[in-house]
Amino acid sequence: MGRRMFVAVVPPEPVQEDLAAFLEPRAEHPWIAPEQWHITLAFMGDVSASAEDRLVEGLEAAAARRTSMRLQLAGAGAFPDPWAAKVLWVGVRGDVDELGRLARNVRNSAQHAGATPDGQAFAPHLTVSRLRRVQEQTRWVRVLDTYEGPSWVADEICLIASELGVGPHGRPRHEIVATAGLG
Repeated sequence: MGRRMFVAVVPPEPVQEDLAAFLEPRAEHPWIAPEQWHITLAFMGDVSASAEDRLVEGLEAAAARRTSMRLQLAGAGAFPDPWAAKVLWVGVRGDVDELGRLARNVRNSAQHAGATPDGQAFAPHLTVSRLRRVQEQTRWVRVLDTYEGPSWVADEICLIASELGVGPHGRPRHEIVATAGLG
């Protein structure tokens, strides 16, 4: 059995601090801790040790083919929808076409390395809440939809290992395994 891993763009600290300041007065909702915030490009549920080395090499090559991009956290939504939500998210604006191309390159590299990504379509977002049960969340989507964070230049991707249930409050613990610079 391998490790659960994902490749993501991690917003820099000032961006995380801005979103945390927006969410802080709304603490009655169970928000995910800022150290877990990321924009997932590819998720791989089971990466073997042998595939991990090939994956790192492939991600470095994929990142080198793409350029840095200006991104901004703004807007909001819920999966699967606000009336029966399991996840609340903040949207991503800016160079989202380039972000989509990066996600495609990352997923192709993962597949080639033997670390098969899940088949979910890429939807640029940053998860801010995972609910224990499906529930109506239209009010929170409207609140989150007012958020517009500072823009930043994303210039690297991170390969992150995710260990379920061992983080604070039974959340996953995330560990950055490798980074690769864009361009």
